Amino acid sequence: MGQASSSSSSSSCSCSLSCNHHEISKQIDGRSSIIITKKHNATTSFQDLTLSLPDECLATIFCKLSCHDRNSCSLVCKRWKLIDSNSRHRLVLLSPFEMSSSLPCLLSRFSSLTILSLKCSRKLLSIDDLSFSRIPVFLPSLIKLKLKGCIDISDDGLLAFSLNHPLLLSKISFASCGFGARGLNSLLTNCPSLHHLTLKRLRKLDAHNTPLFFDTDDDNDAAGNNRRTHLRIERLCLKDLHNARIFIPLLSASAQALKTLIVCRSSAISSTCPQLQVLQLSRTTDCTDDGLSAIATSCRSSLRKLHVDAWSRFGGRTIGDDGVLTVAAQCLRLQELVLMGVPISGSSLTVLASNCRTLERLALCNTESVGDSEMGIIAAKFNALKKLCIKNCPISQSGIEAIGGGCPNLVKLKVKRCRGISEASVRKLRMQRTSVVVSVDTGSMVFSGQRMTITQEEEEAEQQQQNRSIRTPNTAAATTAAAHVVCSSRSALFLRSRLENALQISRRRPN
Repeated sequence: MGQASSSSSSSSCSCSLSCNHHEISKQIDGRSSIIITKKHNATTSFQDLTLSLPDECLATIFCKLSCHDRNSCSLVCKRWKLIDSNSRHRLVLLSPFEMSSSLPCLLSRFSSLTILSLKCSRKLLSIDDLSFSRIPVFLPSLIKLKLKGCIDISDDGLLAFSLNHPLLLSKISFASCGFGARGLNSLLTNCPSLHHLTLKRLRKLDAHNTPLFFDTDDDNDAAGNNRRTHLRIERLCLKDLHNARIFIPLLSASAQALKTLIVCRSSAISSTCPQLQVLQLSRTTDCTDDGLSAIATSCRSSLRKLHVDAWSRFGGRTIGDDGVLTVAAQCLRLQELVLMGVPISGSSLTVLASNCRTLERLALCNTESVGDSEMGIIAAKFNALKKLCIKNCPISQSGIEAIGGGCPNLVKLKVKRCRGISEASVRKLRMQRTSVVVSVDTGSMVFSGQRMTITQEEEEAEQQQQNRSIRTPNTAAATTAAAHVVCSSRSALFLRSRLENALQISRRRPN
């Protein structure tokens, strides 16, 4: 669209163009509007159609554009630049040290920002404390702040930032930064609207023993009581933080308000969170059945969602059937349960079905203890279940048939990486329960024709291998005739075709 220097008070503007072409006109809304004037040494005028659009409409259009197109539009004229500045609410910036001098000017342009993300490579110097501390001055409407890799922002910078009292700041995410507990404590004290806190890979925080949200020894201290009153952390995420003791005061102070606790490769769990509704434990090697039982006892009236990933690189599992049994006995309002790498027994499933009558979503993954008998218990006793996910468990056709005859409220069944499921059983389930969405990866199913073909190849390969071993008794290792690949369907078919071709080539080679 043709755009020149525009004014909101005028509906048209004029300019002088000198070209060696002809004049081009276009009929728009019953009026002849000259878009481009191309007459030699002629002075004509054209109409800017965007002047009739209100600022709100242009702002909506800008929100639909990509970042590159939006940046280009902001350079068209002063009006578009102003509209773009006022309508931007989210900004992601690379923040090396060279950005420190230009950051205040840039933030003053986008004063309506509500979400700011600053990222920097840990191999480079990041923005300094002075530039970071002035962010609340330029962004009074800031709601969410995310820092990643800003290792040169120290406790002093975080303290200066918090002393500007960002009243609306409610969500904070810090990952791989260089400050510790002193700066975080000042932030917790001076940000009254803080509700969501995410801390990831803060090495300085792990290295010191200064607790978060440290109160004075005097319980009657007015400042300490005030801090305990306004601290309302509802969602806390801890990742790759292993100094558990420093989080105990924070968890205790926000126990009444905490609703979501996410712990990934960390060791900080508190048993004093009675209002906790969502708990996610991922690879917490220091959490045992006792810790899970303490959480279940404390949150028995509020816990709605529980995710436990007990997978360990070294094969050790610290959470087992006893912890699940305690959860089943205590958390009666549980609606979603995800267990990964947790050996659960049939007795725990029975208690879970009898006590947690509102359980609607169940996922059992990466465990050898869930077989056809456990699938029968799920089908017979989990009447409220709507979504069921079974992944990498030793179930067969009998388990699928049991689900088809039970779980009356089931709407979706997802089976992944479960070898032993036949194509016929899946087809029968889909015909039997037409209202259930059945999702089975092709790599998990065993097709009858393919099974016969593979069996014949295995017999031929085994016979040839025996003949070779008789002729050459000093042969090193036997060649594998078939390979069971656990992966996605496309990858399984691709690898199997490659292995079959290699096997055929090896057969054709002379001895």
